[in-house]
Amino acid sequence: MRTLNRQQVRDVDRRAIEEYGLSGLVLMENAGRGVVDILCREEISGEVVICCGRGNNAGDGFVIARHLDLRGHKVRVFLWSDPAMLTGDAAANYAIIARARLPIEIISPDDDPTAKLSSALSGAGWGVDALLGTGATGEPRPPIDRVIDVLNASRVPILAVDLPSGLDCDTGQPARHTIQARITCTFVAAKPGFFTVSAEQYTGRVEVLDIGAPRRLIDEMFVRATADD
Repeated sequence: MRTLNRQQVRDVDRRAIEEYGLSGLVLMENAGRGVVDILCREEISGEVVICCGRGNNAGDGFVIARHLDLRGHKVRVFLWSDPAMLTGDAAANYAIIARARLPIEIISPDDDPTAKLSSALSGAGWGVDALLGTGATGEPRPPIDRVIDVLNASRVPILAVDLPSGLDCDTGQPARHTIQARITCTFVAAKPGFFTVSAEQYTGRVEVLDIGAPRRLIDEMFVRATADD
């Protein structure tokens, strides 16, 4: 697989919007729907529990929830953020699922960050990790670190959105708290860190999904990435 690092993938998003006129909402919609296409090829025997942080990775999770619901699957969204702190495309997609009255559990700082999640996972068919995106580095901070541990301990198969939370996408270095995914659905291109010896136990099977950015743009970015190497 050809790879792009975190900055190069950010540049694809930025240039798709600024130079080609695509909107961020379209890119996020394509990303989330692509994940649902992959997940629906697997056996879904129970509720899909989608764990969301506060960035664009969470926005992907909201899109995933909506499209799973459209296809008749039971979903529940767990949000470790005040909805008022969401911005941009993530905020727009949260508003959609809230108005659609999908089941959403908002975990406040005063709540036990894992009690409701543990209960939900006990009967779940899949967990979806939409907690941290490619921009995250270092150790996940509370309460996300505990959420990662609960997801891993549940033995429910986990699909990671873009990368397993806690894994550095450039170096492949796992944090002490890192999602152990069965499938990682990553966008635009595989990330270089996925191919290190330490990463495979966390990524599981890697699926590379397009988000609608033009092929001309992506090919140009691959050429630049090769030249930088």
